[in-house]
Amino acid sequence: MAKNIIVTGGSGVAGKWVVKDLLDHGHQVLNLDRTVLRDSPARTLITDLTDAGQVFNALASTTVGQEFSGSLKPAPVDAIIHFAAIPRVMITPDNEVFRINTMSTYNVLDAASKFGIKKVVLASSETTYGIVFAEDERDPAYLPLDEDYPVDPMDSYALSKLVNEATAKAFHARTGADLYCLRIGNVIEPADYAKFPGFFKNPVQRRRITWSYIDARDLATAARLGVETDGLGFEVMNVAADNVSSDLPTAELLARFFPTVPLKKTLGEFETLLSNAKIKRLLGFQPAHDWRRYVDSAP
Repeated sequence: MAKNIIVTGGSGVAGKWVVKDLLDHGHQVLNLDRTVLRDSPARTLITDLTDAGQVFNALASTTVGQEFSGSLKPAPVDAIIHFAAIPRVMITPDNEVFRINTMSTYNVLDAASKFGIKKVVLASSETTYGIVFAEDERDPAYLPLDEDYPVDPMDSYALSKLVNEATAKAFHARTGADLYCLRIGNVIEPADYAKFPGFFKNPVQRRRITWSYIDARDLATAARLGVETDGLGFEVMNVAADNVSSDLPTAELLARFFPTVPLKKTLGEFETLLSNAKIKRLLGFQPAHDWRRYVDSAP
């Protein structure tokens, strides 16, 4: 059944794939972003999500694609996929990363709750585990990283994502809405597979992300499955491919780079260190895009 869905950050690296996937599955999509999504049937409404007034107005807007449609009357919004954010540290001052990411999320969830929108899928991050943007290289408490891990980040970006998860949990307690936080691994677009041979030559450069990755198309599928799966309440779920982004077996990566880190389970030969077991169980997610399909030097 077609739904009216608002995507925030739909002009971004991950968001544009989310918009495309939703459109391909027959949904009506309105993109809220600071820049227009080019070459898409989805309309972009230029919106500053840190401005509560703009967010409330945007969520009450029509989702139709253009101003000459048969009807411009707003229809009820079925779901929001909230991907808009400053995407990492070191591109804006730390306080701005935190302010923009936390306030935009609060405003989206606040407006959604007051409009009675019962489904929001939010982009969280693997950085919440505190390894990726730590000031010095840091060993995890255990591997693979799962949603029960005692997250303890020190950087402004990961902290903002952790606060966003807490904000979502609070709004769920208030409204009972389905609020799903996706802890997303390193997003890989199709063109990025050309970089993998370079990754293989220098595996230490992806140590901080524990060699995790997720194809942007698979991430879009995960977000859509979140929209289509009802009744889970508040949940946090990792989104990662089944395998590591290395041509080295997982056991070898662990021996070289995390020799003293305890393992929580027995791992497969190339198994991911960012566990995707929960999202598979709750949403029926199955990654379709393995780097070995696209890299000529695959072992």
